[in-house]
Amino acid sequence: MGQTRFASARPLDLICLGRLGVDLYAQQVGARLEDVSSFAKYLGGSSANIAFGTARLGLKSAMLTRVGDDHMGRFLCEQLQREGCDVSAIKVDPERLTAMVLLGLKDRETFPLVFYRENCADMALRPEDVSESFIASSKALLITGTHFSTDGVFRASSQALDYAERHDVKRVLDIDYRPVLWGLAGKADGETRFVADTKVSQHVQRILPRFDLIVGTEEEFNIAGGSDDLLQSLHRVRELSAATLVVKLGAQGCTVIHGAIPASLDDSPRYAGTQVEVLNVLGAGDAFMSGFLSGWLRDADDERCCALANACGALVVSRHACAPAMPTPAELDYLLNSQVPITRPDQDPYLQRLHRVTVPRKAWKPLFIFAFDHRAQLAEPCREAGRDASSVSALKQLFVTAVASVQEQLKARGVSGDVGILADQRFGQDALNAATGRGWWVARPVETQGSRPLAFEHGRSVASNLIAWPQEQIIKCLVQFHPDDEPLLRLEQEAQIRGLYEASIVSGHELLLEIIPPKDHPSTHPDVLYRAIKRLYNIGIFPAWWKIEAQSAAQWAALDALIQERDPWCRGVVLLGLNAPADQLAEGFREAGHSKTCRGFAVGRTIFQEPSRAWLKGEIDDATLVQQISERFTGLIDAWLSARPQDAAQ
Repeated sequence: MGQTRFASARPLDLICLGRLGVDLYAQQVGARLEDVSSFAKYLGGSSANIAFGTARLGLKSAMLTRVGDDHMGRFLCEQLQREGCDVSAIKVDPERLTAMVLLGLKDRETFPLVFYRENCADMALRPEDVSESFIASSKALLITGTHFSTDGVFRASSQALDYAERHDVKRVLDIDYRPVLWGLAGKADGETRFVADTKVSQHVQRILPRFDLIVGTEEEFNIAGGSDDLLQSLHRVRELSAATLVVKLGAQGCTVIHGAIPASLDDSPRYAGTQVEVLNVLGAGDAFMSGFLSGWLRDADDERCCALANACGALVVSRHACAPAMPTPAELDYLLNSQVPITRPDQDPYLQRLHRVTVPRKAWKPLFIFAFDHRAQLAEPCREAGRDASSVSALKQLFVTAVASVQEQLKARGVSGDVGILADQRFGQDALNAATGRGWWVARPVETQGSRPLAFEHGRSVASNLIAWPQEQIIKCLVQFHPDDEPLLRLEQEAQIRGLYEASIVSGHELLLEIIPPKDHPSTHPDVLYRAIKRLYNIGIFPAWWKIEAQSAAQWAALDALIQERDPWCRGVVLLGLNAPADQLAEGFREAGHSKTCRGFAVGRTIFQEPSRAWLKGEIDDATLVQQISERFTGLIDAWLSARPQDAAQ
């Protein structure tokens, strides 16, 4: 291996010190901020966006800052952790709230922005929050300009720089000039990006000698250099610092200056930008820095670092938000190696799919799912028992209690597996509310029971119903689909499935398709399910999950090969029950024993039918119902583990 600019054997690649807050992005593009009616919540703050973006690109990144002891602070830490970012140095401030920003998207260049950062947690970072051993554990330390803007954060950042210099940690400055955060613009004027100020220039110049890499826009280098002429500013920066200078030039790309400042920027290597249609420029700089550092910290040359930086910036300006818009390595490979320019990343289906499936997603262990999204199957025995519909809701809440009990039993036994539920909105809303937020696998149906062609419970505009769903809940849709259906019926069903799939893409929810070929169909080929799934892949439907009946070992082998070939990012297949006896289900588990795509089961009536009838008739009490449900559920789990002993050891 050749020479590296970094110290070796460091557990971290990068520590980011600076802003961490919640971004609330307007969902109505083109509206004044006064007229916006709803916002989407994202992780924000320049340093945090870079920690997030570099972690997504495979660096071992960490965040050093403060958050409030509040829900938003916990949200931010969870978001960083999900990307693989180290949050051990994020301090919880018991006295201050987590920072927040409101952002509008009026047009491609206009983005009203209001910082809610007065006395916020991340600006309360102090020198005692900075650990020397933590700084010494990294190859590089990044600090953004805002964290030199007040005395407290200036001292904390200076302390971090002292430790970095002592331990050969490379220092990176993102100038990140926001006049409002230096008190140079109105409190609600976060949009203004440049206000010349001699005091700020002098303040920034105090720190320039301490950095090895300095990155900024033309305006940011002007504030650092104290001139409105870019070359004069760069000369002043060079007088103070021997750092590598990276000047961001917007759509034109960037230039990198290692030594003397050239007579003209045209004499410096220019690395062309990736040309795309801009949705909004917010977050472009953080994405640029993430891409550049992902190359720089791997000792890539300037050309590669800038290609990654420009591509990251291009993708983020074409998307809503900043941190969630950050690309993955798979997206960058696709964009940079495309034979034709991709000027509308937001309209490239494959690129958009890569962005959904190659980001970090929750890793599920074998799935043991209790499916009680049944409506008519429980409403009828409820009527027979002379009970009103509220009894079904109470029953389903007891089912959640039973699942929680089973989860505890599995933990006590050391069984590796995840529990989950499949519950409906009509009778199971309280059950869904109780199950959500526990880390369970949770899905809910959208189809009208028994509909063929497929119809949705809440009408054709299924997307309008998804707005109210928690993000962790999975869309489940049962379709009685046969590839040999009469053409008009098949096309109607496919149109409904496509509409649902597209709605799931917009809403961000995962989709589970439950495919059950009609039993009375005249075409009874043994490979009907294989052909049905292949047909849906052929028309561009890629659900995260499939739910199917038990198959033979040979059919599983064929399905595994099909799914691996057509959708290697598929989350997996779960087996349904159809009220089959437990021993019959166990046989199905055995047939699936060697399948790599079969991830678990989602069974309902086999578990709940008899205990539920007894409970509705008043023959057993709540505790007995929970016990019987738990025993039946556990029995199926044991049958699964017996059929797939490899799952028990995971």
